[in-house]
Amino acid sequence: MPIIGIDHVQLAMPPGGEDLARAFYAGLLGIPEVPKPAQLSQRGGAWFALPGASLHLGVEQEFRPARKAHPALLVQDLVALMLQLREAGYELTEDARLEGYDRCFVNDPFGNRIELMERRA
Repeated sequence: MPIIGIDHVQLAMPPGGEDLARAFYAGLLGIPEVPKPAQLSQRGGAWFALPGASLHLGVEQEFRPARKAHPALLVQDLVALMLQLREAGYELTEDARLEGYDRCFVNDPFGNRIELMERRA
Protein backbone atom coordinates (compact mmCIF):
# COMPACT_ATOMS: atom_id res chain seq x y z
CA MET A 1 0.00 0.00 0.00
CA PRO A 2 1.60 3.34 -1.04
CA ILE A 3 -0.07 5.58 1.60
CA ILE A 4 1.61 5.17 4.98
CA GLY A 5 0.18 8.06 6.99
CA ILE A 6 -0.95 11.67 7.08
CA ASP A 7 1.75 14.32 7.37
CA HIS A 8 -0.52 17.27 8.19
CA VAL A 9 -3.97 18.79 7.89
CA GLN A 10 -4.31 22.25 6.39
CA LEU A 11 -7.01 24.77 7.17
CA ALA A 12 -7.45 28.15 5.54
CA MET A 13 -7.47 31.52 7.23
CA PRO A 14 -7.85 35.09 5.99
CA PRO A 15 -4.83 37.31 5.35
CA GLY A 16 -3.39 38.81 8.53
CA GLY A 17 -4.85 36.18 10.87
CA GLU A 18 -1.56 34.82 12.19
CA ASP A 19 -1.83 36.37 15.66
CA LEU A 20 -5.38 35.04 16.11
CA ALA A 21 -4.21 31.62 14.95
CA ARG A 22 -1.36 31.64 17.47
CA ALA A 23 -3.64 32.72 20.31
CA PHE A 24 -6.11 29.92 19.56
CA TYR A 25 -3.97 26.98 18.45
CA ALA A 26 -0.87 27.57 20.58
CA GLY A 27 -2.42 29.61 23.40
CA LEU A 28 -5.72 27.85 24.05
CA LEU A 29 -5.22 24.41 22.51
CA GLY A 30 -1.55 24.15 23.48
CA ILE A 31 -0.23 23.04 20.09
CA PRO A 32 3.26 24.51 19.72
CA GLU A 33 3.95 26.66 16.68
CA VAL A 34 6.74 25.42 14.44
CA PRO A 35 8.65 27.51 11.90
CA LYS A 36 7.55 27.36 8.30
CA PRO A 37 10.25 26.54 5.77
CA ALA A 38 11.93 29.73 4.48
CA GLN A 39 10.61 29.23 0.95
CA LEU A 40 7.01 29.20 2.27
CA SER A 41 7.20 31.82 5.02
CA GLN A 42 6.49 34.76 2.67
CA ARG A 43 3.02 33.31 1.98
CA GLY A 44 1.87 33.99 5.54
CA GLY A 45 0.01 31.51 7.68
CA ALA A 46 1.21 29.50 10.65
CA TRP A 47 2.15 25.90 11.35
CA PHE A 48 1.53 24.00 14.59
CA ALA A 49 2.72 20.53 15.51
CA LEU A 50 2.73 17.83 18.15
CA PRO A 51 4.39 14.45 17.76
CA GLY A 52 2.31 12.64 15.17
CA ALA A 53 -0.03 15.55 14.38
CA SER A 54 0.63 18.72 12.40
CA LEU A 55 -1.85 21.45 11.56
CA HIS A 56 -1.05 24.11 8.96
CA LEU A 57 -3.03 27.29 8.51
CA GLY A 58 -2.59 28.79 5.07
CA VAL A 59 -3.69 32.21 3.89
CA GLU A 60 -6.53 32.21 1.40
CA GLN A 61 -7.33 35.55 -0.22
CA GLU A 62 -11.01 34.72 -0.77
CA PHE A 63 -11.31 32.92 2.55
CA ARG A 64 -14.35 30.84 3.45
CA PRO A 65 -14.31 28.80 6.67
CA ALA A 66 -14.64 25.02 6.64
CA ARG A 67 -18.02 24.51 8.30
CA LYS A 68 -18.36 20.73 7.83
CA ALA A 69 -14.92 19.37 6.94
CA HIS A 70 -12.71 19.44 10.03
CA PRO A 71 -9.76 17.99 11.87
CA ALA A 72 -10.52 15.91 14.96
CA LEU A 73 -7.99 16.54 17.71
CA LEU A 74 -7.44 14.07 20.54
CA VAL A 75 -7.27 15.83 23.90
CA GLN A 76 -6.70 15.10 27.56
CA ASP A 77 -9.18 16.53 30.06
CA LEU A 78 -11.85 17.62 27.61
CA VAL A 79 -13.96 19.16 30.38
CA ALA A 80 -11.14 21.51 31.46
CA LEU A 81 -10.41 22.48 27.84
CA MET A 82 -14.09 23.17 27.23
CA LEU A 83 -14.18 25.45 30.27
CA GLN A 84 -11.05 27.27 29.11
CA LEU A 85 -12.51 27.79 25.63
CA ARG A 86 -15.82 29.05 27.02
CA GLU A 87 -14.00 31.46 29.33
CA ALA A 88 -12.15 32.78 26.26
CA GLY A 89 -15.51 33.45 24.56
CA TYR A 90 -15.77 30.43 22.27
CA GLU A 91 -19.07 28.64 21.79
CA LEU A 92 -18.98 24.85 21.97
CA THR A 93 -21.35 22.35 20.46
CA GLU A 94 -21.55 19.03 22.22
CA ASP A 95 -22.48 16.12 20.00
CA ALA A 96 -23.66 12.57 20.43
CA ARG A 97 -21.09 10.35 22.05
CA LEU A 98 -19.16 8.04 19.85
CA GLU A 99 -18.29 4.66 21.25
CA GLY A 100 -15.23 5.17 23.43
CA TYR A 101 -15.11 9.00 23.11
CA ASP A 102 -16.50 12.18 24.58
CA ARG A 103 -16.40 15.02 22.08
CA CYS A 104 -17.46 18.52 21.15
CA PHE A 105 -16.99 21.01 18.34
CA VAL A 106 -15.61 24.55 18.43
CA ASN A 107 -14.98 27.04 15.65
CA ASP A 108 -11.51 28.55 15.47
CA PRO A 109 -11.26 32.38 15.28
CA PHE A 110 -11.90 32.16 11.54
CA GLY A 111 -14.99 29.94 11.71
CA ASN A 112 -13.27 26.65 10.81
CA ARG A 113 -14.88 23.68 12.55
CA ILE A 114 -12.63 21.79 14.99
CA GLU A 115 -13.63 18.55 16.71
CA LEU A 116 -12.15 17.85 20.14
CA MET A 117 -12.23 14.22 21.27
CA GLU A 118 -11.21 12.49 24.47
CA ARG A 119 -10.96 8.71 24.81
CA ARG A 120 -13.02 7.33 27.66
CA ALA A 121 -11.31 4.85 29.93
